[in-house]
Amino acid sequence: MNVTLISPEGSVFEGEADSVVVPAHDGEVGILPRHAPFMTLLGSGKLVVRGGEGVSTFVVEGGFMQVTDDTVRIVTENAREEAA
Repeated sequence: MNVTLISPEGSVFEGEADSVVVPAHDGEVGILPRHAPFMTLLGSGKLVVRGGEGVSTFVVEGGFMQVTDDTVRIVTENAREEAA
């Protein structure tokens, strides 16, 4: 599935993934390929994207996530990549 992470500063991440775990406002949500359409508000916490390129981890604060047509769009107020 295609994953896009956007903050006010611009695109933070774009690529293919096997799974995504986001900090929703009421707990963590996991997304796998071919997930049903879904939308949620984000809280603050760790966003993990796993794919063929490895694992990318970000800290996000607020925003929302939308899942449609095997595409995950994450729009957040603040995002920074965590060092490996």
